[in-house]
Amino acid sequence: MTGDALPTRGASAADAAGRFHVFAVSDGTGDTVEKMARAALLQFDQADVVLHRINRVRSQTEVNEVLERAVAVHGIVVHTLVDEIVRRHLNERARHVGIPAVDLLGPLLDDLGHLFAVAPRVRPGLFHQVNETYFKRIDAIEFTLKHDDGQALESMHEADVILVGISRTSKTPLSVYLAHEGYRTANVPLVQEIGPPHALFQADQKRIAALTIDPEHLQGIRRERLRRYSHPEGHRYADLRTIEAELDWSREIFRQNRLWPVIDVTGKAIEETANEVLKALGLVSV
Repeated sequence: MTGDALPTRGASAADAAGRFHVFAVSDGTGDTVEKMARAALLQFDQADVVLHRINRVRSQTEVNEVLERAVAVHGIVVHTLVDEIVRRHLNERARHVGIPAVDLLGPLLDDLGHLFAVAPRVRPGLFHQVNETYFKRIDAIEFTLKHDDGQALESMHEADVILVGISRTSKTPLSVYLAHEGYRTANVPLVQEIGPPHALFQADQKRIAALTIDPEHLQGIRRERLRRYSHPEGHRYADLRTIEAELDWSREIFRQNRLWPVIDVTGKAIEETANEVLKALGLVSV
C-alpha cells in the first residue's frame, strides 16, 4: 500500500521512512484481527502501511512488549483479546503511553454478556479451533473419496483408518462416516481372484480394520443390489456358496494378519460399526 501519507495523525504518526505501522494483536492465532485490519486498510490504499500480526498475546508482560514496539514507530494497535484483565491492561496502558488502541472484540463481548446475563467463556482461539475442525473434516472427506474402493494405493499409507473386506461389507458408507468425523479413511476391497494389493501390507498395520459379515445377511444385500441393476438373481455374485467361500478366504487373510481387528458388521448401524473400528484401533477411548 503505497502513496501519500494518511492525513489523520500527520507526519508524526509515521516512522522515519514515512510508513504507518498497524499492530494486529490477538490471544489466538491472529487470523480474525488480521483480516479485519486488512479489510479496513483497503479503504486507505493511498497510505504506505506495515501490518504487524502478533498472536498468542496472553499476559500483561506480553502486552507491554507489543506496546513498546508500537511506541517506537508511532503505531496503532488493533486487537481481539478475549481475557478481560489482559484486554483492559492493553487499553489502559495504550492510553498511558499515547498509542491509539482499537478494541474490536471487547465491546461486543460486554454487550452480549449483558444481553445473555452470562459471562463469556474467555477461551482464546475458539474461533480458530472451530475452523480447524471444519478444515480437518473437509480434508478427510476429500482424502476418503480419493481412496475409495482401492483407489490411489500409492498414498494409502497416509490414511488414519484403512478398511478391508469383501464386496458389500459396508466399506464405503463406513469410510464416508469416518471422514465426516475427521478421519482420513481408505478402503480396500478383497477380491478372491486377485488377492490383496501389496500396498496394503506396506501401510501401518495398526491402522487396518477388517470387516466381516454373516453370509446369509450378505446374500440378501447382494441380491438387492442385483435387482437394483436389473441383473438375474441367480448370478454367482449372490450365490450363498460363493459368498461363504469368499468369507472363508477373507477370514484366512485376517488370521494371517493378527494386528487387524476383525469387526462383524452384520445388522449394525454405520455409527455403531464406526465406534467399534475406532475403539479397536485405539483412536478413541474405550
